[in-house]
Amino acid sequence: MVKRGKSKRLNWIIGGAIAVGLTGLVSLYAIRPSAPSHKMVKAEIGNITTYYSFSGNVAAKNKQVILSNQMMQIEGIHVHKGDPVKAGDILVTTTAGDKLKAEIDGEITNIHVEENQQIMPGSQIIDIVDYDHLQIVFKADEYDVGALEPGKEAIAEIGAIGKEISGVIHDVSREGQIVNGVTFFTAAMDIEQDGQVRIGMSAEVKVLSKKAENVVKIPMDVLVFDEKNLPYVLKIDTQNSIIEEKITTGINDGTYVEVKYGVSPGEDIVYEQDTDLKRLLFPNGGRNVHLGGIEK
Repeated sequence: MVKRGKSKRLNWIIGGAIAVGLTGLVSLYAIRPSAPSHKMVKAEIGNITTYYSFSGNVAAKNKQVILSNQMMQIEGIHVHKGDPVKAGDILVTTTAGDKLKAEIDGEITNIHVEENQQIMPGSQIIDIVDYDHLQIVFKADEYDVGALEPGKEAIAEIGAIGKEISGVIHDVSREGQIVNGVTFFTAAMDIEQDGQVRIGMSAEVKVLSKKAENVVKIPMDVLVFDEKNLPYVLKIDTQNSIIEEKITTGINDGTYVEVKYGVSPGEDIVYEQDTDLKRLLFPNGGRNVHLGGIEK
């Protein structure tokens, strides 16, 4: 009997301690300043531009590879690697009196022969590259190639040097290549001369797709979608309550979206700071909730 009484008292003490602890935690939570669960952003007037994007590499537009067209013996080499040359300059003479000349302006990048060397037909002799006229060669799949045409302006982003260089498309292949079941077409754009650009650098080519000027736009991340995947936003009505407003959207650039209907310039849009905002605001599937405070 004594043991049973002591056991009851011990359980009372433990239970009381737990209750006091829980009460303290609840009180602390209740008086803790609550962080706002939502913020607001204003719809604004602005422009939205979208682009087609293609990956490519910098290449020389003009190159010359001098080959022997017959058996010959080299008598004299009149240039060195790295020398600048002009079209018409004599590069190599042979014992037979032949003179091999440059056909383009450029720079000697490789010399493959030596004086007094006898070479066979088809042998490579000298390489010339024109570094003043560069291009970016890129690929476009069959669905996007229609956006490309000679003379169209483009922008090349060259990440290695952190630059955007403007240019013009000058060539689009008429015959595609099939790679892993996907058809690609090769295109090229001329770029402005820049001493930092080197052959082989990777580049992202952007070509204008769509542009909307002086339109109402809002950040993409304030959009909400219903069960039918239709967009809406959360707005404040005259009763200072949050309501759902269906909207009609236009183009977007990945950051901002055009709003054609449903939002006016300067109007405040409520957006979620956590994924539970919609559940907290509309626990019964769409009932308006009075605002207790919104961070702007």
